[in-house]
Amino acid sequence: MAPLAIGAALMVMVCMGGHCNPAVSLAAALRGALAWKEIVPCWIAQILGALVAALAVSFTLGGTFVPAPGADVGAGQALLVEFLCTIALCLVVLNTATAKKVAGNSFYGLAISFTIVVAAFAGGPVSGGAFNPAVGIGPAIVSAIGGGGGRSNFWLYIDGPLLGGAAAARSSCASRRLRTS
Repeated sequence: MAPLAIGAALMVMVCMGGHCNPAVSLAAALRGALAWKEIVPCWIAQILGALVAALAVSFTLGGTFVPAPGADVGAGQALLVEFLCTIALCLVVLNTATAKKVAGNSFYGLAISFTIVVAAFAGGPVSGGAFNPAVGIGPAIVSAIGGGGGRSNFWLYIDGPLLGGAAAARSSCASRRLRTS
């Protein structure tokens, strides 16, 4: 049931007006929905937020969750799942939260959070289910500071989501050009 709790928490955060995913920020900037000058401050805030959250979890539970691929899952498989699920997430964000045709809608938080629920149920057991570079970075750093492991797959949760965000923005821009031609 963890994916439902994660999705519900994300819905609350999205409805509060923030975005906490560097891959989503990248997709929004590539699409023109976020100013490029805001990217680095967003990424810093997102990673700091993930660090604070991981520290809070570590303090509360005595350790933090560090994403890792499932047993017998290769790095290529995990990377592909992170990439594909992040594409889906970013496309939903771009088409529900930043598109002019649906401006002011009240469904974007639900659409975004259920995308994560689906991704977590379907892809989580394969990749570890980060779909967000901050989710990969924050817990890994906190775990490393505490003497734990979790750094060997660190790159999967940066590369897969950022490449997925870029691919989603490219796809979104291409489909927008097709609709207007």
